[in-house]
Amino acid sequence: MRVHFIAIGGAAMHNLAIALHKKGYKLTGSDDEIFDPAASNLAKYGLLPESFGWFPEKITEEIDAIILGMHARKDNPELLRALEKKIKIFSYPEFLYEQTKNKKRIVIGGSHGKTTITSMIMFVLKEAGLSFDYMVGSAISGFDTMVNIEEKNNLAVFEGDEYLSSPLDLTPKFHKYKPHVAVISGIAWDHINVFPNFEKYVEQFTTFIDSIIPDGKLIVYKNDENLQNIKYSNKNIQVIEYEAYPYSLNEVGDFVVEFRGQKYVMSVFGDHNMQNVNAARLVCLELGIEEEFFWNTITKFKGAAKRLQQIKENANSAFYLDFAHAPSKVKATITAMKQKYPDKKLVACLELHTFSSLKKEFIPHYNNCMLDADIACVYYNPEVIAHKKLEEINPEFIRKSFGNDVFVFSETDKLQDYLLKINSKDSVFLMMSSGNFSGMDFVKFANKIIKD
Repeated sequence: MRVHFIAIGGAAMHNLAIALHKKGYKLTGSDDEIFDPAASNLAKYGLLPESFGWFPEKITEEIDAIILGMHARKDNPELLRALEKKIKIFSYPEFLYEQTKNKKRIVIGGSHGKTTITSMIMFVLKEAGLSFDYMVGSAISGFDTMVNIEEKNNLAVFEGDEYLSSPLDLTPKFHKYKPHVAVISGIAWDHINVFPNFEKYVEQFTTFIDSIIPDGKLIVYKNDENLQNIKYSNKNIQVIEYEAYPYSLNEVGDFVVEFRGQKYVMSVFGDHNMQNVNAARLVCLELGIEEEFFWNTITKFKGAAKRLQQIKENANSAFYLDFAHAPSKVKATITAMKQKYPDKKLVACLELHTFSSLKKEFIPHYNNCMLDADIACVYYNPEVIAHKKLEEINPEFIRKSFGNDVFVFSETDKLQDYLLKINSKDSVFLMMSSGNFSGMDFVKFANKIIKD
């Protein structure tokens, strides 16, 4: 089969391209720019386009299908040529469904925690020796790619993103998968550029629930107020509620769970991760994994990339990186750090990077979300605001919106200089962003802050 990717450089897109290449498909692709790690990953498999840009001449009758990335525009010249030639066009979630429509599908949705829950399930299944298809939104230790599709597999585990499918299909990705088992970890307003009000955003999860196949199962976090308000119109499913799995803290701050009298010391920490663990446990039990095996295995799970990822630690200091960017995620991550390090000074830094977080009307939703940090810093890049064509914001507006004594920076160098002046002894540094603080080398910076 010959497939052409329009906007091959996206995180999910380039991983899907690699998966199909491994499956034996003939692939071509285009993009106007491709950055690492996508560029290096594609080059490794000989899939990196020779030149960046859009080339309608690539779209020939020999192509069986087009996979269209969200990064492309509706007037993309390659897309227009494909429409003209009536070549079948898929969004990548549609293509994933086509590849797995005869398999059992597990889909993890929710405004937060879905990458971690998906990663936990994948980790346990792999340790159990099972082969399965998957798609996850982060790099995971032990997995070469973020997407895997193989004919021999009869199981697929997908992270269910609520963002839009493609420029031609403005419906959320997770509506496409039609799961047998679905998880919703919680609902907190996000992606306000496409869901202008909270009601519209919540509606997407109702549609997701309706997409569960008859006699399927929905695993939902019990204590989420917004989930409690959803009326399950899909009557042909079983609803299973969960909470944070009961835990205790040992003398060094590790999270410890108990099962049948045996204590298990977890590598992950925080109340929200004990919620994630319990969701993963329930899915694994549905897939026939013995619970004792689950606990013996999940203790070795250290997390997905940029999900409370420890960059450096010594006897009295630590430096962490996390993907948190929405208010609920920021608050949960800071709470987790205080639970893990109750006696240390927490220095928390948040980058406002996404469209939602930089939109002036949305910023007040961050009110008090960094209250538990001993020192709170907020960084934003005015050039990113201009690029996204958003209204200008100023430091004073951010300070008032956050509702506590946050230090606001709009230059990376000044933020770094400020952090370097903080005494790192008995301190924990937490960097939160879906970006990289305008090019910060976190490993290098952690080594500057925390001396060996």
